Parts: sequence; structure tokens; C-alpha cells
Amino acid sequence: MDINTHESIDSSLMGEPVAVAEGSSEVRLACTPNMAADASGLVHGGFIFGMADYAAMLAVNHPNVVLAGAESRFLKPSRVGDILIAKADEQEREGRKHIVQVDVSCNGEVVFKGTFTCFVTKEHVLAGA
Repeated sequence: MDINTHESIDSSLMGEPVAVAEGSSEVRLACTPNMAADASGLVHGGFIFGMADYAAMLAVNHPNVVLAGAESRFLKPSRVGDILIAKADEQEREGRKHIVQVDVSCNGEVVFKGTFTCFVTKEHVLAGA
């Protein structure tokens, strides 16, 4: 399936799409030293959240999809060197509103879970700005 959204994302920071289908996606992210929050190699959660958000956007896969809200839980720490896999699945669709569940795992263990509320706007959010 073609990618119709977020085409300028830096895959080194948000992950590389592995699969995109109607209502689902999978994204792979290699955790690199520039993602470390401290000398121990703990990866800052913002990168993991960003990856999950990107996976949710790809599951909706519309040029005007935006994030309206998210409920998330970090379950385990991630470290530099980890390879993370985000799997997104659309749970509900009501008009322009999409609810997408995203699980991020490392070596088969879930490290992050999130529910993303996405909307497809009538035009790009920056149109006319």
C-alpha cells in the first residue's frame, strides 16, 4: 500500500515503515546514541511516543490525518541498541475520527502501549496559515 501521509518524516528518528495496510501499520526503529537521555543509554520516551504516533498516522494513512489526543503507558525502559517494533491497529472509526491502538515491543516484550485519537481534517491543518 502506498504511504499517503507524513511523507517527510525522518525515519532515523521516527522509524521505518515495514508494512502499511488499510487500518494497520508496522514501523521499525533502531535506537541510536543520539536518542539517549543519559550516560546509561536510556532512550528518551519522546522517541518511542513519536514512533507510536507515526505508526498510528500510517494506520489511518490519509494526507490530512492529525493527532487529537493519546493515552499512553511506558511499560519497560528502552536502551541504545534496541530495535523497536510498533504495531498499529485501528480499533474504531466514526466519521473523521479514528481510534488506533499501538503496541511497541522489543525482542517480543511490549515496552509501550498507546491509544491514539486521530482525526482526518477537511483540509491540511496549515492550509491558509
